Amino acid sequence: MRLTTKGRFAVTALLDLALQQSSNPVTLADISQRQKISLSYLEQLFAKLRQSELVDSVRGPGGGYCLAKDLGEVSIADIILAVDEPIDATQCGGKENCHNDSKCMTHDLWAKLNEIIFDYLGAVTLKELVDNQKNLKSRDIAPLIDMRETTVA
Repeated sequence: MRLTTKGRFAVTALLDLALQQSSNPVTLADISQRQKISLSYLEQLFAKLRQSELVDSVRGPGGGYCLAKDLGEVSIADIILAVDEPIDATQCGGKENCHNDSKCMTHDLWAKLNEIIFDYLGAVTLKELVDNQKNLKSRDIAPLIDMRETTVA
């Protein structure tokens, strides 16, 4: 499975937004500074998140972004799919043409893995991640990790 920085950063940025949001919108510059994610990269991600109606933008002084849905209504799969991140462990992208234009011997194995991963990410909500981070903060554990240093297999 490939989960690139696009999906990881989108989840991290929305988690940051959810943790920081009160009655005021959160700026991308603030998220960028806290999470060490390029501002221009965040702008690209948030354009897609806005198109998918996961966030709303507020213009003008004091503007920024806020969540468009309740934390419990946003799954991690929603976030990843919103930024066009495919969740696919197959070699052929699900087209069943990975071995001389036909399905390879292990295609069904990887396709089933895709289903399991998607089901798991679809079952985890942004609310659960926020609650986990709040629990970590109460125990003085560093809550967010710079995902750029994590290797992706």
